[in-house]
Amino acid sequence: MRIVKTNCNFEREPLIAPFGFKGGYLSELWQSVVMLEDNKGNKGIGFGTQSTLWSDASIFISNSESAGNSMMFLMTSFALERAKEIDWDTPFDLLDKILPDVYQHGKTITNNPHLRLTFALNALVAVDNAAWLVYCKDKGITNFDDMIPADIKPALCQRHSKLENIPLMSYNVPLDKIVEAVKQGYFFLKIKIGSDPDKDGNLDKMLQWDKNRLREIHEAVKNIETPYTDNGHIPYYFDANGRYDSKDRLMQFLDYAKRIGALDRIILMEEPFPEEFQKDVSDIPVRLAVDESAHSDKDALVRIQQGYTAIALKPIAKTMSMSLKIAKLAHEKNTPCFCADLTVNPILVDWNKNVAARLPALPGMKIGVLESNGHQNYKNWEQMKSCHPYPEVSWTNVKDGIFTVDNDFYRQSGGIFNSTDKYSDMVK
Repeated sequence: MRIVKTNCNFEREPLIAPFGFKGGYLSELWQSVVMLEDNKGNKGIGFGTQSTLWSDASIFISNSESAGNSMMFLMTSFALERAKEIDWDTPFDLLDKILPDVYQHGKTITNNPHLRLTFALNALVAVDNAAWLVYCKDKGITNFDDMIPADIKPALCQRHSKLENIPLMSYNVPLDKIVEAVKQGYFFLKIKIGSDPDKDGNLDKMLQWDKNRLREIHEAVKNIETPYTDNGHIPYYFDANGRYDSKDRLMQFLDYAKRIGALDRIILMEEPFPEEFQKDVSDIPVRLAVDESAHSDKDALVRIQQGYTAIALKPIAKTMSMSLKIAKLAHEKNTPCFCADLTVNPILVDWNKNVAARLPALPGMKIGVLESNGHQNYKNWEQMKSCHPYPEVSWTNVKDGIFTVDNDFYRQSGGIFNSTDKYSDMVK
């Protein structure tokens, strides 16, 4: 296959309020749109949501928010030009061939020789999605099940009928809003920890803030029951985004959790340590998950060998191609996976949902899960949702904290093979 025409564009989507994690705060997220056309006239329109803070906090901190986003978008544009110079058979081939060059280009334009690979993968999500659609048109594939390669199908063998929508509770979400969400049916809480309360980098203050956050949330929801977990309790999913510097400091947090009766509620602890932390973690008494440090399937294998026992898949942040390779590896290593969000737009939610609906349930859970927090954070969420090919169907909308993924969802593949006039017009 050969790409002969390309185009790209973006929209800036403001957030309702500053969105805090990794010690920083986002005010907007850029939505990229990409068009690829091959030499047979097959076209694909792909989408991406850029998050410089998530993919490389050093870029976010050392530049203005708009400058960081501009750098990532320039990498997307560069990838399109590079794609026109390459022959490829599958989207995996295309990604393998352009990723090294896009990554190197990113190091140049950011003036950062230590740029994280995830920054380049985030820039390539829209390109990769468009490549999958071009590939499927060329092969006559019209649904997600047929799109999955045979050697990866065992990793995506489930067909859930329900997915719990995991909301994200960032630093500045007040306790009453968390309790309100639980009462609305959102029983699986993703809680950001690792705050820098006085903006001075003091990790002792961070630990105390995290303990206080755990205590107030646990006290508020510990007696609420749910039928969707094995123990009947609300599960906690803590995301530290690499803010803990040592196992000792993390154990202080977990010992405190045990002391207040919250340890057995922690179903996941994601990325507690920075990427360069290479110690064995198999003795940590909760399930540790990797996210941004598992850039590729090779990185994921290293993390599994270190003792991490879950992987956050992010087709909407690291490309569908890379995520499918990671899912295959995780299945072979008996490591549970789940789909995490990047605060993406409604169409990308369904790219993610296609994977989440087919992953085995996490240990301790009775149904599948999917993190999706765009409705909490985008100022124009309802307007964005109106651009989804199926904005009003049951599987697009959450009821009582749950996505119902019925036969129509599987038949339509979440709408990812359909486009809308708005986005087609943006990349004519």
